[in-house]
Amino acid sequence: MNIRFTDNPPIDPVQEGRNAQARSAAVLAADAIPVFEPSVTVDYRSAGRSLVVGSAEHALPWADRLAGGLPVTVLLLDSQDSIPVRPYPVHVARTVAVAGWLGAFEARWQAPGQPVGQGRFDLVLDLSPSRLIPSHQRPHGYYAPGYDEAARLEAVAAMLDMVGDFEKPKYFSYKERSCAHGRNGRKGCSACIEICSAQAIADDGDRIKVNPYLCAGCGACSTVCPTGAISYAFPPAALTGKRMQAALRSYRAAGGEDPVFLLHDPEHGAALLARMSDAMGGDAIPGRVIPLALQHTASTGIDVWFGALAYGASGIAILTTGQEAPQYLAALDQQMQIAQAVLDGLGYEGPHFQLLQAAVPEELAVALRHAPRGRAPAEPAVFHLANDKRNTLDYALEHLHRHAPVKPEQVALPAGAPFGAIAVDRASCSLCMSCVGACPAGALQDGQGAPLLRFIEKNCVQCGLCASTCPETAISLVPRLSFSETRGQAVVLNESQPFHCIRCDKPFGTLQMVENMLGRLASHPAFSGHLDRLRMCGDCRVIDMMEPEGEMRITALKRS
Repeated sequence: MNIRFTDNPPIDPVQEGRNAQARSAAVLAADAIPVFEPSVTVDYRSAGRSLVVGSAEHALPWADRLAGGLPVTVLLLDSQDSIPVRPYPVHVARTVAVAGWLGAFEARWQAPGQPVGQGRFDLVLDLSPSRLIPSHQRPHGYYAPGYDEAARLEAVAAMLDMVGDFEKPKYFSYKERSCAHGRNGRKGCSACIEICSAQAIADDGDRIKVNPYLCAGCGACSTVCPTGAISYAFPPAALTGKRMQAALRSYRAAGGEDPVFLLHDPEHGAALLARMSDAMGGDAIPGRVIPLALQHTASTGIDVWFGALAYGASGIAILTTGQEAPQYLAALDQQMQIAQAVLDGLGYEGPHFQLLQAAVPEELAVALRHAPRGRAPAEPAVFHLANDKRNTLDYALEHLHRHAPVKPEQVALPAGAPFGAIAVDRASCSLCMSCVGACPAGALQDGQGAPLLRFIEKNCVQCGLCASTCPETAISLVPRLSFSETRGQAVVLNESQPFHCIRCDKPFGTLQMVENMLGRLASHPAFSGHLDRLRMCGDCRVIDMMEPEGEMRITALKRS
């Protein structure tokens, strides 16, 4: 059990009863929002070709069961004096590798002294001591039930039904233009790759590539994405916001106070809540706690949470049951720290967030008695959540700041926050503008021909691409949230006088840049005796290299 306790006042039985009635109204209002119907699906086709991997003792009996209804191939991991005779192919393998998904698994295996074998399969029953596909979220069509006989029987029964055409929603939407993964070969943000428990997201140069067949729909990638380049589409954030807004409106109208959303998944979390109600009665859940089922508990982050608080929620509690990947819990905890830092800076008394890890009803009941009771804005917001993450954050933060007890110009945030500024060392910066080309969010801009660097803080997502690209290491990140009037305006971070070519007088750089080049290349053989070429524009440098020795000096004398 991992529960964050908050001190709450004694329960007023009259208000508790009113809260419970208000919760019923809130749940009905949320459920009245039409169910989301995905417009894009991912299709699978399976003919039932099954691969069974394991020792002879474990693999053959279960393969025999499958062979009654499916075409089967067996890979035995233990040595055999002779290969058992079966009405299906049986191979002995020392090493086995399997990758893929329902209808498209590829397997490679090899036995001592034998050539590499390979095959394509629709289904895999993995009975090996260690799973062949180690990802936390297993691909569709891959079954690794371990040693439990009941689990093996369930897996075999499921495989016998996995013949035909299948579909699932496409859970994500990806806008590569705003992706901060990389620019010009430099790596920036890899948060989505690192968090994906299905290993469905991979590096693809300056972008990412998402395999829709492996994607399991957890939505954690969208939660940690700083730009909103990858967003959750089942359901989109806008629909979740509508459900929250409708629930809170009905809750307030029924006289409820201090509402808290309890976000849970529709399987394990819902089952735990049902068990708690059965064992401890309907009063086990405090009246002000509004359960809200999500496709996955990792699918919402600070954009949706801030929206809920702007609508009038006193807090967000997220229920996890031990089925989640460890990286999801770490990400949710980090998101909560960032969000609470913002609210603390604005003077909203908290805490407002609670990450619950409970496995039994008694643990959950104790936790919910200490659900967050943070201060909310006096006036609920009326805007609707957008599917664009940064737009939602702008709306929610503007509302929270407008009604905040304290109105600072900026709030310091922990590292990893998707808001902030950059600090530029003017003495080192040569205004080469490499950072401008690397910025995926349009936060850095050049001077439109003038030697100056401009910055729009509102656009910065703290991806770090500018800092890693800068050849002078002149840039450092400053995580913070600014509420100043200039956060949406372009401010000058550095500027310099233009340097003019000593031959044609055309401006081609800055004094700082030319001085840096002279310092670095003074001893370079290509410029030995010709350092003046570094003071020329590119065209004049070429002309000077092609002219006979001394002609440029004579030309210069004639011009003077």
